[in-house]
Amino acid sequence: MNERSQPKSLVLIGLLVFQSLSLPFSIAQNPENAFVYGDALPDAPELSARGEYKIGVRTLEFVNKNQVDVLKFKENADAKYDRTLKVEVWYPANLPANKPELVSYEEVMGTSNDPKRPLIPFTFMGRAARDAAPLSTAGTFPLIVVSHGYVGSRYLLTYLTENLASKGYVVVAIDHAESTFRDAAGFTSTLLNRSKDILFVLNQMADLGKSGSKDQLAGLIDATNTGLVGYSMGGYGVLNVAGAGYSEAFAKAFGGMTGGSQSIEVRTTQNAEYEKSFDPRIKAVVAFAPWGMERGVWDSESLKGLKVPTFFVAGSQDDVSGYEKGIKAIYTGAINTERYLLTYENARHNVAPNPPPAVALQPGLPFDEYYRYAEPAWDERRLNNINQHFVTAFLGKYLKGKDYDKYLDLPVNSNEKTWTGFKARSATGMELLHEEAAK
Repeated sequence: MNERSQPKSLVLIGLLVFQSLSLPFSIAQNPENAFVYGDALPDAPELSARGEYKIGVRTLEFVNKNQVDVLKFKENADAKYDRTLKVEVWYPANLPANKPELVSYEEVMGTSNDPKRPLIPFTFMGRAARDAAPLSTAGTFPLIVVSHGYVGSRYLLTYLTENLASKGYVVVAIDHAESTFRDAAGFTSTLLNRSKDILFVLNQMADLGKSGSKDQLAGLIDATNTGLVGYSMGGYGVLNVAGAGYSEAFAKAFGGMTGGSQSIEVRTTQNAEYEKSFDPRIKAVVAFAPWGMERGVWDSESLKGLKVPTFFVAGSQDDVSGYEKGIKAIYTGAINTERYLLTYENARHNVAPNPPPAVALQPGLPFDEYYRYAEPAWDERRLNNINQHFVTAFLGKYLKGKDYDKYLDLPVNSNEKTWTGFKARSATGMELLHEEAAK
């Protein structure tokens, strides 16, 4: 029997044996020195290095009650349900000398609603301590809310979430219900709920961080100083939360898909309820490969509502969100905010995630499992380091008031002159655009 004709059950067993033997063994042999997602490569730019804080990580659940059940809208326009959102929180922690800063994350490969892509559990390591005591002697830390793509999970960008927490942020990443590997459902749920989930989790974290809260994060979170990070559909969500209301044309198209547009009209530009939702606590946005512009999600008028400083990241060959008529068009049209656009030349859509896990490298899996993470022209570990560098500079400037302009005010083309913060000959294949807000 050749490899391609093996029963699927044998393939899955082989994958599980591989992960149980190979991955934990390598970590167990040398846990501190084994490569972990987000570790700095020799050519990593300056600000990608981890910060001064040891970090802890917790898993929490929030329940947003009585929400519109858009997946049942055609059957019952009044259908409501409670949305349970699992989140992961990274935070500066007080670690005893004998407690290792290592954690095992439990993830799955596959998609729950696709029989051709069965769910395959796997683990990977991170640099955080599970349920460590928060650092209570260093004051409060800005809040970062992270939103994954469709499909994805709260663990999709651990290289970045851990890195930011080590630099003095409380970082919360959301498992968006009906939009993860484990529970993927109709796309209309993601379209409707993405921005609502982000706002809800921001408020939940703000409550936990209040000085009178009984949670261990009490007094640790400065939610008045919040940044948003979103990838793909997460980018779609964070831009809407930050002021880029959806277009009327998109609301009508959504109504055609669901049988009624009123559920999303409250997130459209110039809608009174939408304008009331603008949150002054949000001071900065990072949008990796935001989806939607090529599908009419925004128009020139709705993009004018984005007034929060925004850092866009894109691949010049993005074939999911689009580049010239997609991400770059959002950057160009958001004239009322200061904004940056970092472009990786020849990259496609996967400019944000962790590298492919080891299980994705094994024969027998659909190719798309590997290409959920991989980039054809870039080493994902290299992308991760560069993202850490620029996100550190951007959020450090707008949330911490750090003087990081030298890392952001750069020649447009990285091939012409080595960018500040990069090692000699290492800043190639990138472009960084920068525009001030219109006056």
